Amino acid sequence: MGFLNNTTVTVDAILTKKGRELLAQGTNAFNITKFALSDDEVDYRLFDTSHPNGTDFYGAVIENMPLLEAFSDENHVMRYKLVTLPKNTQKMPVLNVQPASVTFTKGGGLNQPPIVVTPTTANVSDQSYTFILHDQSIANMVVAVAGGGQGGGGATTPFFLGDDDVPNSKTVVAKSVRVSAKPLSASSTLSGKSTQLTIVGNDTGATSSITVTNNVILLSSVL
Repeated sequence: MGFLNNTTVTVDAILTKKGRELLAQGTNAFNITKFALSDDEVDYRLFDTSHPNGTDFYGAVIENMPLLEAFSDENHVMRYKLVTLPKNTQKMPVLNVQPASVTFTKGGGLNQPPIVVTPTTANVSDQSYTFILHDQSIANMVVAVAGGGQGGGGATTPFFLGDDDVPNSKTVVAKSVRVSAKPLSASSTLSGKSTQLTIVGNDTGATSSITVTNNVILLSSVL
């Protein structure tokens, strides 16, 4: 990884690993239809409203920051995408999730009731959310309250999972979901397992994650 010369306008375009994978399939799987913009490299805390040279120089430090070269791992780029919000919006949307975490106790077993996870968006509303359970071998997730918005589609700012998470992940679109414990085999763990549940607002792109911990272990599986 290196830095680009920001004294000139440069377009540094490469394919991500996912893009190369689709291109290698030799079909119409690789078809660019949309683009997104992000500001991953911008530290807005450097916007200096006390600059002695006046308003034209408030953003001088930000404007002169070096730009990183494009790199191919989609899991580490464009994490902070720019989104379109209603006109006159004064505050960025913030996603609040209740509960802040989900834990199934060992003593409760499989009789523990499902936990409903409900997000709300402050400042700007979302009609629905994309829920991404990173590892569905640890817990079950089903729709509790169906949601609309975006034509019932997924998030406007896609969340890329790591290669290890993709095979076991589950994604649903809803207003809220119901999470329940799955019995874990004692042959694979004796201390329980945890995974992440990522929620993305489908209208605003606001994102938040909570931890789902499952301590329900089937001791009878040990022979």
